[in-house]
Amino acid sequence: MHRIFATAVASVYPHYVAKVERKGRTKEELDEVIRWLTGYDSKALNAHLDKGTTFNDFFAEASLNQNASLITGVVCGIRVEDVEDPLMQKIRYLDKLVDELAKGKTLDKILRT
Repeated sequence: MHRIFATAVASVYPHYVAKVERKGRTKEELDEVIRWLTGYDSKALNAHLDKGTTFNDFFAEASLNQNASLITGVVCGIRVEDVEDPLMQKIRYLDKLVDELAKGKTLDKILRT
């Protein structure tokens, strides 16, 4: 089992926030992207962050967006659509969405609408 699976989402979340804010985006936009991917509402997302939920449990309880498979591209030199482990692929989806937000893509494009 990869160690990221047992890492708390709350421990990585501040890095996501810092990354998008450095590029002129907001925490609210980040939360919208996370909610789109996971199906959580604001209350559920905040509860997971407060509780220290691991990535494993975070995605196990999530209802992944039906358009998540449209997320393609490279994160850390790895094509997200080629990741074989389902949990790792979901984590890479999230990483890719954060990257797209930080790079200035519009929310419409990020959310595959």
